Amino acid sequence: MIIQVNEQLLLRTYLPEDAPELFQCVSDNRAHLREFLPWVDITLKEADSATFIEITGDQERDQKAIAMGIFLNGQLIGGIGMHEWNHSLKKCQIGYWLAEQQQNKGYMYRSAVAFLDFLFNQLGMNKVEICFLPFNTRSGTLAQKLNAKVEGVLRHNCRLHGSFEDTVIAGILSSEWKMRKPDPDQPPR
Repeated sequence: MIIQVNEQLLLRTYLPEDAPELFQCVSDNRAHLREFLPWVDITLKEADSATFIEITGDQERDQKAIAMGIFLNGQLIGGIGMHEWNHSLKKCQIGYWLAEQQQNKGYMYRSAVAFLDFLFNQLGMNKVEICFLPFNTRSGTLAQKLNAKVEGVLRHNCRLHGSFEDTVIAGILSSEWKMRKPDPDQPPR
């Protein structure tokens, strides 16, 4: 699956041959990503990325989840995906990450807009949730720019490096997405 964001930016489901580049991108950004993402600690070798790609391919075929790489001019710079795919409620959660040196350039915002357009307009989602740690201010800011509404905080909802952490849940309804006004500070896709 491919979602063309703009001339330079592309979202694409991972292929087996992406494992070396995916592992390298995670390794190069390990300290940056580890602060918010527990899976970084179990991505210790290229084979771990290969296993992730295999599992997410199976999940996509079974319509349980979708994992995509974010590619800038053909180079992997991050990832975006959906999980907790509830077909009955037409609801899912999204997650995302970006290489540290690619932040503050609008890549994640544009990728998220394109991905949400796909989820709402192609897959027919009624609701998309964004879950993030309260201290992950970048993720909170992105959720706000996407017009997601904070619906609550689940206390001690996850574990990160041995500590229980709260999770903020923000949601976007299909009707809200269709009525949204794009962020004026972000360049067009």
